[in-house]
Amino acid sequence: MLGLSRYQWTVLFAAWLGWGFDVFDSLLFNYVAPNCVPTLLGLPIGSPQAKQATLFWTGLLTSLLLLGWATGGVLFGLVCDRIGRTRTLLLTMLLYAVGTAACAFAPNIWWLLAFRLLASLGIGGEWAAGAAMVAETVPEARRVEAGALLYTAAPMGLFLATFVNLQVAGHWLVDDPARSWRYVFLAGLLPAAAAFVVRLFVREPERWQGIADRQARIGELFGPGIRRHTLSGFLMALVALLTWWSCNAFIPVVSGGLARTAAEARGLDAAATLVLVEHWKTLATSWFNLGGLIGTLLTIPAAKLLGRKAMFTLYWMASAAALFATFGLDLEPETRLYLYFAIGLTVFGVFGSFTYYLPELFPTRLRGTGSGFCYNIGRVVAAVGPFLVGSIAARGSSAAVDVLFYVGFVPLAGLLFMPWVVETRGRVLA
Repeated sequence: MLGLSRYQWTVLFAAWLGWGFDVFDSLLFNYVAPNCVPTLLGLPIGSPQAKQATLFWTGLLTSLLLLGWATGGVLFGLVCDRIGRTRTLLLTMLLYAVGTAACAFAPNIWWLLAFRLLASLGIGGEWAAGAAMVAETVPEARRVEAGALLYTAAPMGLFLATFVNLQVAGHWLVDDPARSWRYVFLAGLLPAAAAFVVRLFVREPERWQGIADRQARIGELFGPGIRRHTLSGFLMALVALLTWWSCNAFIPVVSGGLARTAAEARGLDAAATLVLVEHWKTLATSWFNLGGLIGTLLTIPAAKLLGRKAMFTLYWMASAAALFATFGLDLEPETRLYLYFAIGLTVFGVFGSFTYYLPELFPTRLRGTGSGFCYNIGRVVAAVGPFLVGSIAARGSSAAVDVLFYVGFVPLAGLLFMPWVVETRGRVLA
């Protein structure tokens, strides 16, 4: 299938597990925030004060997660080129698993912040190792397909996070929201078991083993012949990250707010309201994930037939249109939930390209460092997005929908960067 050997499929699956659980662990907080934040702050769950605090702290903690993610991505990108792809993948998976599970025992909001930062280092570091390992193992002619398949782990990780939260908070402990979020975080230990798959069955790529000089340096990314490639990868990742995190971090908050408004209009009691909130969270996230899965796979024909530059142009235009329609039109609350499919198809789907595009930009000795830098340093800038959205949205119940409309201008700004994008279609991996 796809011309891959059994071992190449094993490598792809190992990296797929690493990235899927990476996304799973990174986004668990978004699901439990409406219950977790008020509990740690001593506020009644569902109260106006709790809603405002949840919006603010969701933005702040997401922004801090992105800063830790950026730090871990750059740091472990260097480690990846020095000690190897497989070892780095194993180390980072264990780090984010332990950090996420520790959040279950947070006694206050500050300990939660500390544990999230610990997990973010591993979350940020895993991607570059997995992407480089796959790119260097599969045949040249199948690099795009393998890279896009690798990124399908992201929507699957989101599906898993949605399922775990629904089972724990929506069924098993629906009557105990002040405690259910701790059990959701405990599920973050799952990647620790998957890490042993990597340890037992995957070896270092031959391309990396053949490198004599393994002392990669960040400064080399800005040297002659490499600088333009670094800028190209950074700008495209920056636009994608800023748009995605400004939208995705608030899906549970937005859908939960819409559900509470609908519950009041229907005259539902407190218990029925909680059930509706969890159902609408699942509905919005599922449509977003499904769109992301399809959008990820669509990068394969887009990249191979149109080229990388045309593909990015198409996705930026479609992302803007999806955001303007979802948050700018006068729609019924439930209709907005279904339109998250269009946001997922575009805003989420474009990420399927980075798993093959960024490794294509750099030579083997700088592949982990370059990919990790471009994909993660943009999170420092992207961290501003969730913080601003959360701060503004905390001012009122409808403010979240209003401010997300303006996020649509971010991918439009990405069109201005297209002259600096390096086209890599048809190139052999350097």
